[in-house]
Amino acid sequence: MLNFDVPTVHFFKANPDFPPETVAKSLKMALERVLVHYDFLAGRFKLNLQSGRLEIDCNSAGMGFVVATSECLLDELGDFAYPNLGFRQLAIRTLDNLGPELTSFKCGGFSIGLSTNHVLLDGVSAQNFIENLATQAFDDKPLAIFPCNDRHLLAARSPPHVEFPHPEFFKPDLPAGQARESIGSTTTKITVLSVVAALIWRCKALANYTEYNKDRVSTLLNVVDLRSRLNPPLPNSYCGNAVLVAYSSATCEDIEQWPFSKLVEMVAEAPKRLTDEYAKSVIDWLEINKGLPCGEYMVSSWLRMRFGEVVYPWGKPVHSGPVVSHRKDICWIFPGVDGANALVSLPAKEMERFVACFREFFPKSIIN
Repeated sequence: MLNFDVPTVHFFKANPDFPPETVAKSLKMALERVLVHYDFLAGRFKLNLQSGRLEIDCNSAGMGFVVATSECLLDELGDFAYPNLGFRQLAIRTLDNLGPELTSFKCGGFSIGLSTNHVLLDGVSAQNFIENLATQAFDDKPLAIFPCNDRHLLAARSPPHVEFPHPEFFKPDLPAGQARESIGSTTTKITVLSVVAALIWRCKALANYTEYNKDRVSTLLNVVDLRSRLNPPLPNSYCGNAVLVAYSSATCEDIEQWPFSKLVEMVAEAPKRLTDEYAKSVIDWLEINKGLPCGEYMVSSWLRMRFGEVVYPWGKPVHSGPVVSHRKDICWIFPGVDGANALVSLPAKEMERFVACFREFFPKSIIN
């Protein structure tokens, strides 16, 4: 359902017991071992001309492995969490390969860049893959999590049975007052994600808001893991794209006038729609139709990702995180030292208005 690349970079301090040459050999060995259990990662995407759908051709074409050097010191890169466009060079994505890139720095430190596609691995799958890659870099460790590669677990029913309307796949057309009536008081737990996503939604919507488009509908899409929502639930080891999107819609005028708490409630309530029945209805709809979620902005939370806790033979990374994307329709929210970081990419003029909306809420905040 979600089809885009997700590059990440994992930085490591110098370890005298593991110079970059040793790390390269160890990582190559780990990759060879782990691909036995992830054989589809050595395949290629292909378009099924009959169905018009993207498929994985498990043709054993192989996975790339890039080894590079940099004249920089690791400390010269500054704050790793800061959105640095240069980090894109540390996770190169070629046309056919999504393999790792090992870059060594003058100080002996190094980075491992990984670029995967959401069709292959969603966030949980990527976390499991990285943990398995790390264990296979040791000489005598078994897999951390044995992957479940049975994609039939998310197959459409036969025949497909669409039980619900699915407005998340259509351009929004919200009758006046509909959103206002859709949310009352809520007992849903309010999380950091709900608050940050609602704030980004508000700033993004108002960045394009004028008196001439007050009735323009803005839709926020929130990526939700399906594993625990299905009956029976998918195993946490399920490897694939086990996500759908929850949606929240309102006119720009309402977004400006409503109290911020209401937007937070809307974002928090949206995932409740993703029941087992609703999720299966979406899967069946996608079997009959071709489409992608239609919204102004998509938020993907990495707040529960444990990339920074993965133990390699050479230690834990000093930082693990996403690489800056030029896509203006996706925002990544990931852990920060004092809370959450949000990676937002917008054209310059739109970013100026976005920042202005943000500072309206937090006049004394620091925003980069």
